Amino acid sequence: MESTIIHKASARGHANHGWLDAHHTFSFASYYNPEAMHFGVLRVLNDDVVAGGGGFGAHPHDNMEIITIPLKGALAHKDSMGNTEVIRAGDVQVMSAGTGVRHSEFNASETEPVNLLQIWLFPNKTNVEPRYGQITLDTTQRHNSLQQILSPNPDDEGVWIHQNAWFHMGNLDKDIDLEYELKDKANGVYAFVIKGDVSINGQSLHMRDGLGIKNADSLSIHADSDAEILLMEVPME
Repeated sequence: MESTIIHKASARGHANHGWLDAHHTFSFASYYNPEAMHFGVLRVLNDDVVAGGGGFGAHPHDNMEIITIPLKGALAHKDSMGNTEVIRAGDVQVMSAGTGVRHSEFNASETEPVNLLQIWLFPNKTNVEPRYGQITLDTTQRHNSLQQILSPNPDDEGVWIHQNAWFHMGNLDKDIDLEYELKDKANGVYAFVIKGDVSINGQSLHMRDGLGIKNADSLSIHADSDAEILLMEVPME
């Protein structure tokens, strides 16, 4: 039987450090909510705005799949694997932290803010060799459509990770209807509304709301206004 959980934008954890204005859908850092620990293997969904010149100094990760999606602005990345890159809106970055990696992330601009989503998934393989990936997508392909940006398969569209997960993004005009068929019926889907208003399986959602759906074979999506959405299909255990 289909079951859902809603995380309203206003109910997210919030921390404003001046240089960083962060919203946490799931428990993270000083934000702890026993009702919002994770959705299946989806562990972290952070919506961060980093002020010009600000950023995260070098810090470690291990055994986590880390996906970064800039929504506005540009982020400068450096890591212990030797990668020095800049990622911008339209790009998707992935790191398989595996046995361990250190990285830093700073706003590439001294004056303009950068807004990014950082997403962590538990991997299905531990202690892999750390890996970095970055792609630039043709965002016109998500106009009134769902563009795949992540999968388990290196040969598929988008980046790939060590997990049976698929991510899609869509930019929808008002009154557009879309269907999403799950790739693996044992998975669940977590939908995040980047902007606008949508209804998913009859549930009304607004900007920055999140909806987790389990035990459903498909999703019916209706754009109640012009909208941008991120769908994350993930294993539930």
